[in-house]
Amino acid sequence: MRERMKRRKKKTENESEATGKVGQQKPPVDEGHPEPIVPTYDDGPQDQPEAAAETPAAIEEPRIETEVQPESPSVPPPGPPEQRPVQQSARTTAKAPKGVVVLAIGLPGSGKTTWFKRRGVTPLSSDLLRSILFDDITEQRYQGLVFSTLRSLLRARLIARMPWNYVDASNLAPHERRQWIKMAKGFGYEVHAVFFDVPLEVCLERNRKRERSVKEDVVQRMAAKLKPPAFEEGFAKITVVRVKRSGE
Repeated sequence: MRERMKRRKKKTENESEATGKVGQQKPPVDEGHPEPIVPTYDDGPQDQPEAAAETPAAIEEPRIETEVQPESPSVPPPGPPEQRPVQQSARTTAKAPKGVVVLAIGLPGSGKTTWFKRRGVTPLSSDLLRSILFDDITEQRYQGLVFSTLRSLLRARLIARMPWNYVDASNLAPHERRQWIKMAKGFGYEVHAVFFDVPLEVCLERNRKRERSVKEDVVQRMAAKLKPPAFEEGFAKITVVRVKRSGE
């Protein structure tokens, strides 16, 4: 009889909820005397969000510079930027730009090609592509093919993480520049504009002296579409290139 009672008592103890300690059971909950409140200690102030986003880095102000076209275009400028590493600007961020994409903006005869030559730069050029694709720099029938190929070449350079990238095309209006800017920013590159603010009369005069000239009515139509670049388009820097005035 005693053996039977011991077995029943042992079975009752095993069916109770364990506390994690050998030989102890969880005491019954007394609704009139709830368990004491355990204080919690915060590691920081209460007004901080639970998952605070990264503090945005200080954004560098867009900047604008002015250049004057020299009398001797063959003389290289002192310390051209492409001879230096990409500036890690005043941003205190781990996501510094991977490099720079420079868009030339201007009419035929405004001095774009000369600007590149002075810096010893070979840009991605629509004229160069026409020569490669069609053996004719004046071929104008396949504009879509020319510029889609030009964008593919820039994409390849960005994938290869080339720090300085130049695009030599007219880039007259914001809608023509938008795809270049979108691509560059998508790869983490900064975009600069070099705007050749040269009077139409000067461009026409230079165009007449060129070995391969553009029809004057075409240049005039292009001038009607030309819009100066703006920071709102996504440019981090705008360089304005003007002709040297008499007496300067």
